[in-house]
Amino acid sequence: MDASTLTHAADKALDSKTVLLAAPRGFCAGVDRAILIVEESLKKFGAPVYVRHEIVHNRHVVNRLKGLGAVFVEELDDCPDDRPVVFSAHGVPKSVPAAAQARDMTVLDATCPLVSKVHIEAERHHANGHHILMIGHAGHPEVIGTMGQLPEGAITLVETEQQASQLSPPNPENLALVTQTTLSVDDTQGVIDILRERFPSIALPYKEDICYATTNRQMAVKAIAEKCDLLLVIGSVASSNSKRLVEVGAKAGANDAMLISSADSIDWDRIAKAKTIGLSAGASAPEYLTDGVLAALKSKYTISIEEVVVTEEKVIFRLPKMLRE
Repeated sequence: MDASTLTHAADKALDSKTVLLAAPRGFCAGVDRAILIVEESLKKFGAPVYVRHEIVHNRHVVNRLKGLGAVFVEELDDCPDDRPVVFSAHGVPKSVPAAAQARDMTVLDATCPLVSKVHIEAERHHANGHHILMIGHAGHPEVIGTMGQLPEGAITLVETEQQASQLSPPNPENLALVTQTTLSVDDTQGVIDILRERFPSIALPYKEDICYATTNRQMAVKAIAEKCDLLLVIGSVASSNSKRLVEVGAKAGANDAMLISSADSIDWDRIAKAKTIGLSAGASAPEYLTDGVLAALKSKYTISIEEVVVTEEKVIFRLPKMLRE
């Protein structure tokens, strides 16, 4: 062993770091199902299979599926009539499956069942004569899909507490509330509290719309945040639930928090300043990205890993009937 190798080993031993690994993290049941729908569609129908919008917001997942023969497009008009098309986990406006049916296309709907639940709630409220308020982020595909379940003007989007305070909705005595499934639990509660105070008769979801996976990942980040000099969240900049994890961690006490897409985007200057590092991953980030980050840390430091588990997830969503036959 030469002198430089010995020096490197000594430096690693001296500069040890603790990694708090949040659990649950990474793929949720809805993401697992959506990816499996694309994979099984390719097996059943052969390539290419078209996917309207990114199946989930993660380029590593998308690039792997492209390699298997999936073709990702933004609009149904970009799909040929004679090839299957998969709708992404985020859901689509009603006009999209209607257009696909008019073209007699083979459709596989990978919309997360928990997003579909919000669609059904919105339709029920509309049928009961309610004007609907939706808490969410403008332009996010899930919000576009949910608002597109009903006629234009039936849903008003509320993004912030300030908007909730200033809102003048039609029919204020007959309102109902739905939310995007990937929001910050705490931030959403603040908006809900304002809306309930201003509109006491507003009909709330029977069970909260923010999905179990989003809630669990935020709980896990909160459990480690106060101990973290730096919190790393693996996920895409397009991923709402991943960005919310960074925000939740910062608010819960992490000295520093950042979103990274993979080990390749680690900021080593920030790592160098941190003794205790928290690590989580958004619901569309595969576990091998977490493994890659841990391997990168181990290549430079002596690492002690402590997994902090707040709950176990056993949810499984069935594939569409077409792929089960």
